Amino acid sequence: MAEDTDQLSGLLAAAEEAAPVDCVDVVARNLRRRLAAEAVSFLIVDLSKKAAVRMRADGGAESGQEPETIELAGSVYAQVVRTQRPHQEPAARGTRVIAPVSSRGDVLGLLEAWLPDAGPAEVGAVCETARTLAYLVIVNQRFTDLYTWGRRTTPLSLPAEIQYQLLPASLSCQAPEFAVAGVLEPSASISGDTFDYAQDRHTLHLSVTDPMGHDLNAALTATVLVGALRGARRVGAGVAEQARRADKALLELGRGHATGQLLRIGLADGRAQFVNAGHPWPWRMREGRAEEVTIAVDQPFGLLSPHAYRTQSLDLRPGDRLVMLTDGMLEHGAESLDLAALMEGTGDQHPREAALALTAAVLEANDGRLRDDATIMVLDWHGAH
Repeated sequence: MAEDTDQLSGLLAAAEEAAPVDCVDVVARNLRRRLAAEAVSFLIVDLSKKAAVRMRADGGAESGQEPETIELAGSVYAQVVRTQRPHQEPAARGTRVIAPVSSRGDVLGLLEAWLPDAGPAEVGAVCETARTLAYLVIVNQRFTDLYTWGRRTTPLSLPAEIQYQLLPASLSCQAPEFAVAGVLEPSASISGDTFDYAQDRHTLHLSVTDPMGHDLNAALTATVLVGALRGARRVGAGVAEQARRADKALLELGRGHATGQLLRIGLADGRAQFVNAGHPWPWRMREGRAEEVTIAVDQPFGLLSPHAYRTQSLDLRPGDRLVMLTDGMLEHGAESLDLAALMEGTGDQHPREAALALTAAVLEANDGRLRDDATIMVLDWHGAH
């Protein structure tokens, strides 16, 4: 144990001395020295979780060059991403080991190494190194666009660039009390959907929003809306006050309105407070059965008529799954989908995988081209601690 700690401490120290873009090189040198690895690469999983971009330790993937993009569907990489367990198999010389690079349930990518020998100790060392690489990427992406670039296998329009910057830095998170994940499947003309979450010492905050309009106007509306909600949340405002400030911000902007849902859960007691601003009802799955939660609906944000926002209680019990979505998950081709059956069929999956499966079903039902953004957040509530 002491030797492993020393090895990881040495890896972190070497990474601190290197440039932010050189994390993979530092990790590769470490594995070559410790395990005689012949080749090492980091595969960044893209935003859609459908493909990965290989970043070689020799600096073979740099901004402006054509990256090696690998489709995940049906591959061993997809298996490692889904299960979050390492994979090993015989190779021409030695053993190929693939380990998940993730932190708190957020999948960043995969660490792939070819070793001359790979027993349990060597596989364990690669897994520990992969966890350390996740930390290094999270820290160093503050200083470089390289890791953000690697997560994009298709170019983004200006509205899409704005929209993705409004999402939380990690699209999924897990803690003793909960696991949460969100997915945004954008339409051809960006509609400004967003989702957000944050955990503080005593509370978990969740939100899903859907501005009126498309393209740049929707992205600008979403920017003001998310900024108002985060600003209110960060000074300790309750959900009704968060909603009031978001409403006021859109009225001052004068560009349109938006629907949204705000959820606040006490981590110590599991008490859940909810505001619905003109948004589709959430779904709750309990004991394997999914059904809509038909709570009261208040006005959307940004309408001129006088109104107030009600704080409602939401019945949330340990073992429940809560699904919040935008109307893009329900309209057009998705109208033919049996959402309850889809949710029940993915009930044993991690929220990350369930959210991906549900948006993929909506995309397929629309022949791969959405007329409105399809956004979903999946929360598994394990219970108060």
